[in-house]
Amino acid sequence: MIDPRILRDEPDRVRAAQAKRGLSDDVVDRALSADKARREAIAAFEAKRGEQKQLGKLIAKAQGDEKAELLAKTKTLAAEVKAAEAAQTGAEAEWQQALLSIPNLAADEAPAGGEDDFVVLETIGTPRDFAAEGFEPRDHIELGKLLGAIDLERGAKVSGSRFYFLTGVGAELEFALINMAMAQAREAGFTQMIAPALVKPRAMEGTGFLGQAADDVYRIEGEEMYLVGTSEVAMAAYHSDEILDGETLPRRYAAFSPCFRKEAGSHGKDTKGIIRVHWFDKVEMFIYTTPEEAEAEHQRLLEWEKQFLDKLELAYQVIDTAAGDLGLSAKRKFDCEAWIPTQGKYRELTSTSNCTEFQSRRLDIRGRFEGTIKPVATLNGTLCAIPRTIVAILETHQQADGSVRVPKALQPYLGGREVLEPVGA
Repeated sequence: MIDPRILRDEPDRVRAAQAKRGLSDDVVDRALSADKARREAIAAFEAKRGEQKQLGKLIAKAQGDEKAELLAKTKTLAAEVKAAEAAQTGAEAEWQQALLSIPNLAADEAPAGGEDDFVVLETIGTPRDFAAEGFEPRDHIELGKLLGAIDLERGAKVSGSRFYFLTGVGAELEFALINMAMAQAREAGFTQMIAPALVKPRAMEGTGFLGQAADDVYRIEGEEMYLVGTSEVAMAAYHSDEILDGETLPRRYAAFSPCFRKEAGSHGKDTKGIIRVHWFDKVEMFIYTTPEEAEAEHQRLLEWEKQFLDKLELAYQVIDTAAGDLGLSAKRKFDCEAWIPTQGKYRELTSTSNCTEFQSRRLDIRGRFEGTIKPVATLNGTLCAIPRTIVAILETHQQADGSVRVPKALQPYLGGREVLEPVGA
């Protein structure tokens, strides 16, 4: 959640941030009203409790009829104290709900607008000119069949639409990419993790995924558990309700987990292939740091993502995501989008978000800094989302005969293989 002091002291700043995201600022007035009601309820309760304590002192000194009269008053006052306490609890809950509904304040540098209002920060590499090479590129679906790497038909048969099997060299590609990603993370000082894919509601709420993204989340019926759409959820909750030693920051984790998304609102989009699916595996970077270092860590995360894409010899662009397309928790987000030849456009492969203290306030994660205890900052960044990365590799490095050249950096993780050959070739 945002810092309540900003809401109280700079409400117009919060209103401007809402407008930048394309959201109504009604929630600001509602939160301010709830805060006022909460403060009044606290004052009323404390006044009644003070009156009750004073009455207790008088009773201790009173005698006879006076004492009987004061004792009679205690029953009425006790009921009033109970009612005031209930009113305070209700007001506190309303205040918390109002505060939780306000997204993180988008950075001044983040572009205003929605999904299509991003700004391209840089373009790396040049998309291949297949026409100049004399052949029409195949899409990843056809290549997946030729290589015996992707089985969509049986995926749909077993699990339904937007599911798949990675088979043979497809499965080998996944393991190779995971190992390469983890090796890079380890060399950069990240602690490797395997994170649970099922979490409690607090973890999901604490990371902001039960807000605007709630429709995309799988809930386990009959249990208070959710399937994560990213290991960011589990890793953000990893240090929940803890006070971290400031000297140990930054704490950097690289977590592997399966991810599950309903893809709500994506009907008709990417219905073929493995670009937009309900389940995929991913290596996610997650960092706890000081608020002062958050922006620098954000740039580092972006550089690690670019480093990984460079190793895969992909053409890509880096975009500054518009405020209206940011997640609830993000102050700013950069996406790396790889060129997909058969689509003739760039598609998101990785993203990195600076969530400042938004998640740590919700999950009560603080740091101790020279005697001062305050919320830490959290950041996340995708290092490798498997299916889309496989799509980019197959389509970018394909050859006229249907074989696929293996990027040099990936070859050691595929047993030194330089080319993936069609099955039966």
